[in-house]
Amino acid sequence: MAVEVLTTADGRAKTALSHAHAATWRASRADGGQPIPVGRATPPLRPARPPKPDLLDPRDVPRRRPGSAQGRIALLHALAHIELNAVDLHWDIIARFTDRPMPPGFYDDWVKSADEESKHFNLLCDCLEAMGSHYGALPAHAGMWRAAEDTAEDLFGRLAVVPMVLEARGLDVTPGLIATFEKAGEAQAIAALKVIYAEEVHHVAYGAKWFNWLCGRDGLDPTGVFHDLVRRYFHGALKPPFNEEKRAEAGLPPDFYWPLAEGTD
Repeated sequence: MAVEVLTTADGRAKTALSHAHAATWRASRADGGQPIPVGRATPPLRPARPPKPDLLDPRDVPRRRPGSAQGRIALLHALAHIELNAVDLHWDIIARFTDRPMPPGFYDDWVKSADEESKHFNLLCDCLEAMGSHYGALPAHAGMWRAAEDTAEDLFGRLAVVPMVLEARGLDVTPGLIATFEKAGEAQAIAALKVIYAEEVHHVAYGAKWFNWLCGRDGLDPTGVFHDLVRRYFHGALKPPFNEEKRAEAGLPPDFYWPLAEGTD
């Protein structure tokens, strides 16, 4: 099921399949039922993508200036691209690490995350279409999948870098994005971003929960392991300011991320 999502190229088709498979998983877990057996499948190194948007080196993606309608469209397009990658990241973590036995709750969390990211992508696509654009109309960041490739053989690394660094960054920047669209009076985008902001806290929390669970099972110090993995797999320092309230709500204490911040040794 996860690989079927990963190998579907069109964004709307991918997210429809994601919703359907998430509903099937939830139904199997209802009323204390037995979950669908977790088998084995080979996920692609890179997920299927539609012919558009063109994927550019990050240095070549045009700067987004949110003071204009076109700038706000570009911002929403970039966010939709992030959310589509997130759909694939969450199904990929389900498919890629089946050699390591995990409790059913691990799959509950990442199926729910994939389902919510699918909703987020569609909310942003609806906003783009209401503004006379669509996903694929602008170029996008080609480096979004790099963290997945770098951590393809390391579940600890995947949890550290994807939910606990990349998605945690979303908690830092989304309040400012909401303020940008409030200033412009874009009610549909404001509503979509508020849904995304509320639900992304859970995704970061799932990363922290399962990272700490794995460390506990293996007798490892979570803070030290996290610092080592981020330095190995994440390219660059973490950028303050940090949303310390929401990070704490998600189970990320300051001693995890401040030692990795720009301007610290």
